Amino acid sequence: MANNVSEPLFHIVKRDNLDRKKAWMIRAAAIVFAIIVSSILTTILTDDNPIKVLLTMAGGAFGTLRKTMVTLQNLAILLIISLALTPAFKMRFWNIGGEGQVLIGGLAAAACMELMGDRLPAGLSVPNWLIMVLMVISSILAGALWGFIPAVLKAKWNTNETLSTLMMNYIAIQLVAYFIIKWEVPKGAGKIGIINQDTNLGWLPQLFGSKYMLSIVLAVLVTIGMFIYLTYSKHGYEIAVVGESERTARYVGMKVKKVIIRTMLLSGGLCGLAGLLLVGSINHTITTTISNGQGFTAVMVSWLAKFNPFTMVFTALLIVFLGRGAGEISTKFELNQSFSDIVTGIILFFIIGCEFFINYKINFRKPAAGKEVTDDSVH
Repeated sequence: MANNVSEPLFHIVKRDNLDRKKAWMIRAAAIVFAIIVSSILTTILTDDNPIKVLLTMAGGAFGTLRKTMVTLQNLAILLIISLALTPAFKMRFWNIGGEGQVLIGGLAAAACMELMGDRLPAGLSVPNWLIMVLMVISSILAGALWGFIPAVLKAKWNTNETLSTLMMNYIAIQLVAYFIIKWEVPKGAGKIGIINQDTNLGWLPQLFGSKYMLSIVLAVLVTIGMFIYLTYSKHGYEIAVVGESERTARYVGMKVKKVIIRTMLLSGGLCGLAGLLLVGSINHTITTTISNGQGFTAVMVSWLAKFNPFTMVFTALLIVFLGRGAGEISTKFELNQSFSDIVTGIILFFIIGCEFFINYKINFRKPAAGKEVTDDSVH
């Protein structure tokens, strides 16, 4: 008995290796489509033409010198956090705890500023340079500790690192909330305010006469350093091998547990550095939301860049540009903050979705008219 079998019109096939130029063309097309869709949506809601909407986005990020410097500063912080997470991700250790590692690093810096600043008993003082040195050391060590704990749990007992790093975020948030109440000024205010505003103790120095440049310069140095570390160092090679196969790494004599712990110390320490910059250089205070979710955004930045430090500069810039541009649209056209989140979400959806077409291709089939397939198993 002959059965008519309808073959699917298309099927999805994994690409072996797509040319890098074509991959970037797909990403560029996704960004263009995303901007078009966002512009159409904004035009419907505001009755303004799409060109004006796009110019508004660009103006929000680069409209003035100050806006440009703020955009570059935000880029620097997001980039440092993204670079911090990259060694762990390349090792296939899913560090989702960047947010907590940044917060705990910022808390360590704030503690140095608080306890060795205006709160010292009368007659006692600590040199400003020593406060800043202690801030740097304590912030990096605190972030490293927050990475060390889940690393040990993973290395010793093979716990789920995604869950443990995520839970460490909530512990860090509650610790920050506790010390905010302890240090709040005035009592009952629920916030600390600017720390050492009168004396500027613990305020990190400005470079080239600009309060924005310290973060930018450090981001450049960390980017170059991370590229060299991952590409040319023995540690970077071990990270790559462990990421490909732990069994292979053990077979060639690598101490996998040591690699995991060492890499997470680096990852957490760099996140702590970002926390130091947020507290000691940019905000001069500490809040539970001081990182503004960048610990989670950095996960996307690192993945989109395929763990390449230099490519991360462009992916992080795109994310920052979208955030600031969407915020400018909300302000200028008198829309609420939810609208800027919608615009950002649409654009990110296209950018993330285009990765499907980079990794897979769709083959369409032309069904043959009147073709029959015989099923011998049916009698």
